[in-house]
Amino acid sequence: MLADFFPFIAAHPDCLSRTCLEGHLTASAWVVDPARSRVLLTHHRKLDLWIQLGGHADGEADLLAAALREVQEESGLTRVRAVAAEIFDVDRHRIPARKTEPEHWHFDVRFLIEADPTEPVVVSDESHDVAWVSLADAVRLNSEEAIVRMVRKTRVRAGE
Repeated sequence: MLADFFPFIAAHPDCLSRTCLEGHLTASAWVVDPARSRVLLTHHRKLDLWIQLGGHADGEADLLAAALREVQEESGLTRVRAVAAEIFDVDRHRIPARKTEPEHWHFDVRFLIEADPTEPVVVSDESHDVAWVSLADAVRLNSEEAIVRMVRKTRVRAGE
């Protein structure tokens, strides 16, 4: 799947901006607790899906920094850390057309982020809810391949 990203990036110098109407790079955070037994998901208002935190790069070339920014904006969490600077997962998915924007692609770059589950979360206006859930519940809430894949990768890292 990562191979799909390179031709797109080469052909679209503005790929970090949502003004690139064909699609753009986005940055997501797969936020886990230290035990790797729970993940923080958001019930996304526009998509009406339980998904990982994340959003538009908004011109930020450092996608890890953009993912960390999105964690704070969407959950209020401040005690977070990247488990690694390396990419945890990638996904390319269609975003449906809305009033002001056409259907387009999100080329999503995802990082594994650790957070303290005792820190209170705040629900932003982009979400119906934000909640810590078990890995099994994450798959029950959203059985799309991308979520299943990240749960599987988390379990491997946790030694399950």
